[in-house]
Parts: sequence; C-alpha cells; structure tokens
Amino acid sequence: MVNCLIKLINNYSTNFIVKDFFDKKDFKKMVLGVIPARLNSTRFPKKILASLSGKPMIAHVIERTLMSKKLDKVILAIDSLETKEALKSFNFDIMMTSENHLSGTDRIAEVTRKEKNAEIIINIQGDEPLVDFKVIDNLIDSFKDINVNMSTVISKNLSIHDLIDPNVVKAMIDEKFNAVNFKREVLDIDIGGLYRHIGMYAYRRETLFHFSNLPITKSEELTNLEQMRAIDNGILIKTILTNSLQLSVDTKEDLKKVKEIIRSKSELYN
Repeated sequence: MVNCLIKLINNYSTNFIVKDFFDKKDFKKMVLGVIPARLNSTRFPKKILASLSGKPMIAHVIERTLMSKKLDKVILAIDSLETKEALKSFNFDIMMTSENHLSGTDRIAEVTRKEKNAEIIINIQGDEPLVDFKVIDNLIDSFKDINVNMSTVISKNLSIHDLIDPNVVKAMIDEKFNAVNFKREVLDIDIGGLYRHIGMYAYRRETLFHFSNLPITKSEELTNLEQMRAIDNGILIKTILTNSLQLSVDTKEDLKKVKEIIRSKSELYN
C-alpha cells in the first residue's frame, strides 16, 4: 500500500513538473533556440551571408525563428567578425563562439554552457531561410513526453531527385517514430521506407552535453552525419513528421530555388 502511494505521488510530481515547464511563464528554466552559423562552409563559401531579398540569408533564418511562440530566447552562434559586421544593422542576440568547433552541436554546447537556465535546446540550421516556426514549436512539444531526450524533424516531401541526391539526407524510422538510420545514398530496397530529414534537432540539456562529449564514430565519419553518433551510442531520436516545405541551401543552385519560392509564393514568407 505504501509503495503504491509513493508511486502515485512520484507519477503526479513528474506530470506536474512537465506540465509546469510548458505552461508556467515564470518558470526559471527556458527553451533556448540556437542557430549555429559557421562562415566558411565548404560547398558554398560564406553562404550564410549570401544576399536573399535584400538581406543576408542568415537574417531570414533568425527572423522566422523569432516567430516561434514557444522559444524563450534565440541566439545566433557565430565564429567570425565578418558575420557580426554584416548583421550590425539588425537587433539580433549574437554570441561569438570558437572557430575550432567540428560540428554545429559543439557550437551549441558552448552557448548552452553559458546559458545556465536553458533546459531544452533547439538546434536551428543557419542555411534554411524558409524555416517554419510552427515546426519549431511542434518539436518543442515533443518534450511533453518525459521519455524524449532528443528529437528531430522528418518529412514525406521526398522526390525521385532527392532520393539520388547525397545532399538530401534520408531518415529511416521504427514503428514508434524513433530514428534507426540516416543515409545519403540509398538502395532500391530502401525506397518506400524513407523520409526526408530536416536538420533541426532538440535536446534536453544533459543529453546535449553527453552527446557532444562522445567520440566521433565510424559511421559518422563515413556519412559525415553527426546524428549517427547518437544512433551508434543508443541515444533515441524521436522524429516529428511535418509537411512543411523547408529547403537547406548547400549550393548556389539551392539559393536560386529559394529565391524562386519566395518570389512565387510570398504567402509562405508572411
């Protein structure tokens, strides 16, 4: 009888804490959005500063991220004074970070260590100027499940061209919508069970630090996909399905596509 009562109290307390985190405005812990913005990208140098509708591409990412109703704070994590100078006319929260980070996750971990109250951290890619703030909010909601420690976004918007394009990462999931694999190259046998991976991640604070401290794994090296480090180390990645159109800009051709979308479907950008 006593054990049952203790279990009931613990369950009540856990549910209260989870509800309190998302519903109580004056709660000390916060949901932090971080946009890692490395300047010297390989395939498209300085792409975050590429001109898009009269402003740097990264400015579009920040402005759309700030539309989120569930992020308490948004920080742009940069590694170059050139980026800071290009954004001086904007009132963004910018943090200079080390230029020696090997991944966006490492950069986000640096920011999070300085943001002591950040409990849930959202990694928003700096090369997705069409980022949908509703997707960010849905990703945050995944943490209402106390068993979720890391999550990401997938989409059914996967064309034949996407299947053969190594720049488009494909995700494979299980029946519980946990990611089981990520691929750049696919075989015929894979087709039908694949989703387009949208490179937005969310972590609980402890999981972020644990993940960033893990050594790089062999499959991560082979695919150049850091999420494989989580898969290889048994960290469950919950996936959130969206139909939102989000394109990453990896090449100048990608930038042209985004410009065309903004020009032809301006309602997506309002």
